[in-house]
Amino acid sequence: MRIESSSNGQIKHVAALQKKARYRKEQGSFVVEGIRMVLEAPEERLEAVYASDSFLKQGGLEKLDGIPFTEVSDQAFRAMTDTQTPQGVLAVVKALDWQEEAFYTKKDALLLVLENLQDPGNLGTILRAGEGAGVSGVIMSRETVDIYNPKVIRSTMGSIYRVPFVTAEDLGTVLEQCRKHGISSYAAHLEGSINYEAADFRKPTAFLIGNEATGLSDRISAAADFLVKIPMKGSVESLNAAVAASIFMYETARQRRAESVGI
Repeated sequence: MRIESSSNGQIKHVAALQKKARYRKEQGSFVVEGIRMVLEAPEERLEAVYASDSFLKQGGLEKLDGIPFTEVSDQAFRAMTDTQTPQGVLAVVKALDWQEEAFYTKKDALLLVLENLQDPGNLGTILRAGEGAGVSGVIMSRETVDIYNPKVIRSTMGSIYRVPFVTAEDLGTVLEQCRKHGISSYAAHLEGSINYEAADFRKPTAFLIGNEATGLSDRISAAADFLVKIPMKGSVESLNAAVAASIFMYETARQRRAESVGI
């Protein structure tokens, strides 16, 4: 089968998934672009794959490695894509499903709790860095940018498939669950009394990262076990949310590696 027109129902469906968070939620699906993202998608969650004429003419059939797909004209493909220079292949993927309860019971829990992050690149980078650092779960507030936003998906570079994440109704309840299960919570805060390198993150740990412009709310900061800060030189007051989260995660990974080898 080949789709020629950009007015085709399938093309409109994919375009709507790209543009509308509400539609993604209603359909329980999201879109990934590029051969790497298509190949790494869990096979059982692939709903449809679309390849442009140009992609197929440039060896795309071999790259798809036997994955069923629908051929699409270049013009129709441009109506489906969210990128300026599309790679010529994309997939509709069924939304991922993780159970929040399992986040709290993991032996070496390393959680990120995100309050109202709005920048898609920050969220995607946090997932990508989180996979590298060994984060066990990401918990987001309802007001955080949609994790299936195309810009978030691109920024994860495939980590969207592998890092467990959930959206919580109330972060206060999340912190109660952390305390109940022996997970210490550290709020990234300018008024923190502890420098991050002086804290002990070897035990089960959760880091709280706030909105890019306003930081964490007073309510969530007050509910954390500790306020922790990253020392600054010069006139810099704070770091990008993804950078700060990465510093905390990799310091945790460093401490845990050192402990495992007896340093």
